[in-house]
Amino acid sequence: MTNNVVIVESPAKAKTINKYLGNDYTVIASYGHVRDLPPKDGSVLPDEDFAMSWEVDAKAKTRISDIAKLVKGADKLILATDPDREGEAISWHVLQILKDKKLIKDMPVERVVFNAITKKSILDAMANPRDLDMPLVDAYLARRALDYLVGFTLSPVLWRKLPGARSAGRVQSVALRLICDRETEIEAFNPVEYWSIIASLANGSSQKFEARISEFEGKKISRQDIGTEAEAMKIKIMLEASDLTISSVVSKPTKRNPYAPFTTSTLQMDASRKLGFSARITMQVAQKLYEGTDIGGETVGLITYMRTDGVEITPEVIPSIRDHIKSQFGQEFVPEKPRLYTSKAKNAQEAHEAIRPTDISRTPESMAKYLNEDQRKLYDLIWKRTIASQMETAIIERTAVDIVATKGSEKATLRANGSVIRFEGFLKVYEAAKSISDDEEDKRLPMLTEGEDISREKVEANQHFTEPPPRYSEASLIKRMEELGIGRPSTYASTLSTLQDRDYVVLEKKRFIPDSKGRVVTSFLESFFQRYVEYDFTADMEQQLDKISAGELQWKDVLRDFWTRFHGSVDEIKDVRVTEVLDRLNEELAPLAFPPKGDGSDPRACPKCGAGQLSLKVGRYGAFVGCSNYPDCAFTRQLGQNDEDAAAEALAKGPKLLGNDPESDEEITLRTGRFGPYVQRGEEKGAKRASIPKGWDPLDIDFEKALRLLSLPRDVGEHPETKKMIKAGIGRYGPFVLHDGAYANLDSVDEVFTVGLNRAVTVIAEKAAKGGGRRGAAAALKQLGDHPELGGAVTVKDGRFGPYVNHAKINATLPRDKEPMSVTLEEALEMIAAKAAKGGKKPKAKAKPKAKAKAKPKAKAKAKPKAKPKPKATTKEA
Repeated sequence: MTNNVVIVESPAKAKTINKYLGNDYTVIASYGHVRDLPPKDGSVLPDEDFAMSWEVDAKAKTRISDIAKLVKGADKLILATDPDREGEAISWHVLQILKDKKLIKDMPVERVVFNAITKKSILDAMANPRDLDMPLVDAYLARRALDYLVGFTLSPVLWRKLPGARSAGRVQSVALRLICDRETEIEAFNPVEYWSIIASLANGSSQKFEARISEFEGKKISRQDIGTEAEAMKIKIMLEASDLTISSVVSKPTKRNPYAPFTTSTLQMDASRKLGFSARITMQVAQKLYEGTDIGGETVGLITYMRTDGVEITPEVIPSIRDHIKSQFGQEFVPEKPRLYTSKAKNAQEAHEAIRPTDISRTPESMAKYLNEDQRKLYDLIWKRTIASQMETAIIERTAVDIVATKGSEKATLRANGSVIRFEGFLKVYEAAKSISDDEEDKRLPMLTEGEDISREKVEANQHFTEPPPRYSEASLIKRMEELGIGRPSTYASTLSTLQDRDYVVLEKKRFIPDSKGRVVTSFLESFFQRYVEYDFTADMEQQLDKISAGELQWKDVLRDFWTRFHGSVDEIKDVRVTEVLDRLNEELAPLAFPPKGDGSDPRACPKCGAGQLSLKVGRYGAFVGCSNYPDCAFTRQLGQNDEDAAAEALAKGPKLLGNDPESDEEITLRTGRFGPYVQRGEEKGAKRASIPKGWDPLDIDFEKALRLLSLPRDVGEHPETKKMIKAGIGRYGPFVLHDGAYANLDSVDEVFTVGLNRAVTVIAEKAAKGGGRRGAAAALKQLGDHPELGGAVTVKDGRFGPYVNHAKINATLPRDKEPMSVTLEEALEMIAAKAAKGGKKPKAKAKPKAKAKAKPKAKAKAKPKAKPKPKATTKEA
């Protein structure tokens, strides 16, 4: 009996394969990589032709010992690790260790690869062995050396010039730059006002539909062309008094072809969008599906290898997919010829077949009882994408209807768009997430005919503001990295995890927000190592690694070219002083470090001593903003904080005693709370409080100012006509005077304390003349759309006690620092749900709500994570 030793990565894989091969084979797992470059200087020596020193992992020593014992008496060694660059590298490492132990000698060594863990795939692979793919191993060696050289050369520079910085990496630093650049775009974004005009109409059969303004007075109008309320009202008034007639109905059939089967990156993107999985979770679950699941006593791999850049499906399995489509959906859903897909990227470092079920007859429904919930969801996604990729094209009829509005000599055109699916095709099984514009196009229209008169129900003019680009989600960041050629599919999950582990970014509500530490590191690298964080440079390096894999370049030649330039750049910055680095960062990060003040004063003036200038400083836990007069002035704040936030943080340690009230002798204290700094008189439950007005530095509040604030609202005097008292105070919208329920704004906070009766009466009269001021029934400031589940309008309103969001009978007050016009439907729904839960109420659904487009969520304000102690530094690139 022969003794063949087969080496794979995981014990689950070993267990499954062992059942297929019989008694002549012994399958053992290496548990992944068995050795790596030790994280210390000298592991790669550029001056010695890039000699690399490898170290066996402590946990791997036992496994290597077990492998060596088996190989010692074996007839043949079969390396059966994964069919990609990392799999080839593991086989090479194991073989080198066994050769060093002089256990191979004349023993035959074979390399086998299989894309699926099924009996047929395993036996076919065993019948077709090959040698190790040394160009693929060389690509691994080049990548590992590059990552080491960048990490262990650049990271010490960071530590010296930016204490508190963790590490830099060849791919992670460029991915971090993407996130930071997007945050800069958001901060620099200036919203632009625009108005939408939508008419609710009905045909002769009273069937309702909506149309949007497309032309007015001979001028074409696109979505953001109406810039002011005056323009909007002019069009609205004209439409409300016009006659409406359909001028044209144009229907055009369009075709939608199915999506290609999954690659690693597209699987990660769709699992994020549809299932809410992180890239890491997606790969962990996919690994389990690939390695095998016990199905009625038989362990079978359910999907093909999940680290791949290929969209091709092996030809021999396509007939079974087409047969399944025919039997389950009908012959009309099977295209005349099989669909063939080809990869856009020519990447020789990954596997090349798409991710698909190993047996299409194993439907998600039949497999559900063998899988946990995450496995079931991901398998369902992969199965449906694979089936859909071989299905017939969907046919959609898109209709555009123009309605002419006529009022005397004035003319306008409204357009209604809709679509009807004439043949579902692949959409019967699988559809990607829709955008808001897609939702509008997919609305169904009633039967409309040219020349038909149309009745009008209402015309709405709604104010909107353009929104900044959204922060990256995992899905959108992976997509952008793939578009730019940064990294490779097998590295995306680990790269994103590394950025979070280094505290360079936080993932909040599934969106990446750069931490101040990450922004400082990115700014430093862009200032002093710009070439190495450029998108084109990183993409070009990946292409060179691909060429090494294909045998077109020598790996050490690529390393020499890189090292010569990179080492020179590092030498140039060695003599740059930390003060020079900070001066450069002060300029680059000025909007973040020194945000403009509302009063127009110098943003770098120290708010505590007044004489010093604020500047970036570096400390044990990273960068912060401090005063140039240190140690005489100890003012500091975290990078990204404003003065008010810094003051609030200082007050968070406890109240600051300012003095005792001259009448009651109660203590007057300065404090901070949920809504920011405030002053308080006494300690009782109902103690008088007054918030610090916007623009006032909490650190400048003294006993006199505190008493003035606590005196508000103050009586100004009786109105000469109504004899009712006029009061002056400070509210959510700033300083005001109040008379008989009507508010009028004052010019400044200081005027609250000095305004006299004549001035107050004048301000109130001016406000009344403009038709404003009274707060009886709350005014709707913004229409957000209908509640997606319960129906009924969700609005932002201005009430007596400030702005709030409303749905049905639920009112939820806005946070003090939230601008009413910036509230999105998503935020409003969260506040309404929280208020309903708190009050024990549940809003009732309204019958037959009218569909409206959901408001696009607006980017959230940047979170400010607390500084954390510096953990042990590491530089290993993911």
